[in-house]
Amino acid sequence: MNALAAIHVAKKQLGLDDDTYRAVLVRVTGKDSAKAMTQAERDSVVQELRRQGFKRSSNAGRKPLEGKFARKLQALWIAGWNLGVVRERDDKALVAFVERQTGLSHVRFLHDAGDALKAIEALKGWLERAGVNWSTGSDRPAWLRQPGAQIAVAQWNILVAKEAAPGDIRWFRNFVADLALPVDQMANGDWVQVMNALGERVRKVKT
Repeated sequence: MNALAAIHVAKKQLGLDDDTYRAVLVRVTGKDSAKAMTQAERDSVVQELRRQGFKRSSNAGRKPLEGKFARKLQALWIAGWNLGVVRERDDKALVAFVERQTGLSHVRFLHDAGDALKAIEALKGWLERAGVNWSTGSDRPAWLRQPGAQIAVAQWNILVAKEAAPGDIRWFRNFVADLALPVDQMANGDWVQVMNALGERVRKVKT
């Protein structure tokens, strides 16, 4: 796989939206289009995406999951990977999990809204048991009502419990600001980079 193809595969694998993706390109090379880059610049972007969790796979040529609910399900599955509760991050493992939990075939839960909701709730319930607080109540700050933030905080709490991070929330805020933006300036897509960075740490302390 050449570097340009790898960048686009990484974008999809990491669940980056267009704004987050282009922000990475600009931060690494000063350019917002991979096509406009030199080979060396593309290689630098691939290195950065690998640092964020991109894995080149021998199954890269396998047909990806399709359906209007696939992206949501994949995002939740990767969140489980970054929380250290998912052992295999690929789509095959996701399909097997959902079929075990719901009895639904992947064709149904990827295309039917009612069945997709069952699959999504099964995944969200699993992540909740892993420590994610999905509350969106008005008593929580706006940034903490974003799913990405809720997952990142759960990851941080895992590290705190393992004595691998300080318990003071100020340290979490500083970590996020150093890696991306202050928490109250983060959009939900901005949390992907934070979740992937924390995921590397969580998987290390859980092994």
